[in-house]
Amino acid sequence: MKIKAYSSISLLIIVLILVACGNNVENPPNPPTTTSPTATKSLNIPAFNADSAFNYVAEQVAMGPRVPKSEAHKKAAVWMAEELKTSGAAVIVQDFVAKRFDGESLPSKNIIASFNPNNNNRVLLCAHWDSRFVADHDSDQSRYNEPILAADDGGSGVGVLLEIARLIGQDSSFNLGVDIVLFDAEDQGAPSGSGGSYDSWCLGSQYWAKNPHKGGYKAKYGILLDMVGSKSPRFTKEGTSMKYAPNVMNKVWEIATNLGYGAFFDQTLTSEITDDHLYMNTIIGIPTIDIINRDLSTASRFGTHWHTHNDNMDIIGKGTLKAVGTVVMNVLYKENAGQLAL
Repeated sequence: MKIKAYSSISLLIIVLILVACGNNVENPPNPPTTTSPTATKSLNIPAFNADSAFNYVAEQVAMGPRVPKSEAHKKAAVWMAEELKTSGAAVIVQDFVAKRFDGESLPSKNIIASFNPNNNNRVLLCAHWDSRFVADHDSDQSRYNEPILAADDGGSGVGVLLEIARLIGQDSSFNLGVDIVLFDAEDQGAPSGSGGSYDSWCLGSQYWAKNPHKGGYKAKYGILLDMVGSKSPRFTKEGTSMKYAPNVMNKVWEIATNLGYGAFFDQTLTSEITDDHLYMNTIIGIPTIDIINRDLSTASRFGTHWHTHNDNMDIIGKGTLKAVGTVVMNVLYKENAGQLAL
């Protein structure tokens, strides 16, 4: 999904010290897959349905790689908009033409769903929905030019957000303003080693940040979901998130730990990356964090399936979808109840 970006020297030193001290960089064990009763009883938070989220991921993968200009891309855009409308959201499809690093024009669509649009207290949730157009990290270079299915790198974040939309849309007591933005053309950046700019990535979020769906749009904070579906992930405190929105990240990680998901949401500080949240922070000024799987045992610092043909449904774990979805639901309902101090 993303290339590894410039790293913060201080964060890198911390990571190296942790590794030198024997910090375990292997994937953590699966955490509990049920919500803590004491954490949710007073707020009546709907249980996140991992089976439903898994099916949303599978629906995307069944369409094929969602690369701009492909039939799967066109089909997926219609499907996502309809699913969000069915959940009760006001939906806007933002059409734009992204210019790829090699000069090719890509007809693209950001899908925007708004709940309780008249409430000025708003939270932004986002993910990207397009697929990588080449398998530039696959060991089988004969398949380099074949686009990938992107079950995790794209599909998982969308699946979690569609399930969250379904749940909050059917809860008449939920009145927090929530905007779900599914960014297009995130994964069309220049291949590693090509000398391409970091800004060749995340084209949909760059466009939206400069052209939000509503004039003067504001959100209290944002949460980006990226690669949140593999069976044994490690969601670290990623550097760009900690640079621009440390209070948000620390609070989300605190909630995750209290829910029993500390094995997934660990406290390791890792290097800054270029992802959609960078442009939420630097262009539109919304403090936004990235929940993203980092694997410190690989050269890329992402999972071994990243930008390969192994990014398929075989790697998706319902327990992971449950963990991420439950944490985000708790954030939303605490915010809805005025109980989230940032």
